[in-house]
Amino acid sequence: MKRYGLIGHPLKHSMSRHLFNEKFEYEGLDCLYQHFDLKSLDELKDVMDKYPDLCGFNVTIPYKESIIPLLDEIDPEAKEIGAVNVVKITNGKLKGYNSDVYGFGQLLDRAINGKSIGHALVLGTGGASKAVQYVLKKSGIPYSTVSRSAERGDYTYDDLTDDILQQNHLIINTTPVGMFPHVDDFPDLHYQVLGKKHILIDLIYNPKETAFMELGKTWGAKVFGGMQMFEEQAKKTWEIFSN
Repeated sequence: MKRYGLIGHPLKHSMSRHLFNEKFEYEGLDCLYQHFDLKSLDELKDVMDKYPDLCGFNVTIPYKESIIPLLDEIDPEAKEIGAVNVVKITNGKLKGYNSDVYGFGQLLDRAINGKSIGHALVLGTGGASKAVQYVLKKSGIPYSTVSRSAERGDYTYDDLTDDILQQNHLIINTTPVGMFPHVDDFPDLHYQVLGKKHILIDLIYNPKETAFMELGKTWGAKVFGGMQMFEEQAKKTWEIFSN
C-alpha cells in the first residue's frame, strides 16, 4: 500500500482526506490518504518514522514556507514562488512542489473570463498569497498586498481607504479568515463601497460561500470560492505523486 497525507494545523476544515480516499476507492488503487495535524514541524520526523510507506504529502497552513529548509530538493517553480504545498518522497528524499499555482490559475481564468483587470488587492502575505502573486505576475495583473503587519504588506487593513477599494476591481482573500469553523469571520473591509465592477475571490473552500463572499454579493460584486482551486490543485498533486 502507498500512503499519502496532509500536514498542517489545524486541519478540521480540510476535505483532502475525503477527496483522495474517494478517488482511490473509485479507481481501485491500493492507497490511503490521511491527515497529520502537526503542532510543530518538529513532529514531521516522527510521522515519517512511524509510516515508512509514506510516499508524499500535501502541506497547508502554517507550513507552506517553513517546510522548505527541511527539503532535499525543490522544484524550480516552487523555489521561485517561495512556498511548497506538495512534497514527494522518493527513497527517503523529500522534493517540494507547488500545485496551488495551477489551481489558482484555473480559478482566476474562470473569474475574470477575459476581462481586463487594472489592479488587484491580495489579502494576506503567507504561502498561499505567494502562489497567487506568482500567477498574477504571469498574467500581467499588477497588485498590492494587504497584511495585518505594516512590515509584510504594501497596505495594512487600516490603510485601505474607500478610494483604494474602489480602484481595485479584483480582491483576493488568501487568509484563513472565515474558514470553518469560524464561518462568521471576514476580512475587515468597507464592503459598502464595492460594486458591480468588483470581482472577489476567496481561496477558502469550506464553507463553499464565505462571509467575505456573501458581503461582496450584497453590494453587487461577482464572487468566486476556492472549491475549484482545491479540486484543480488536487489533480495536479496526484500527477506529482503518481508520475
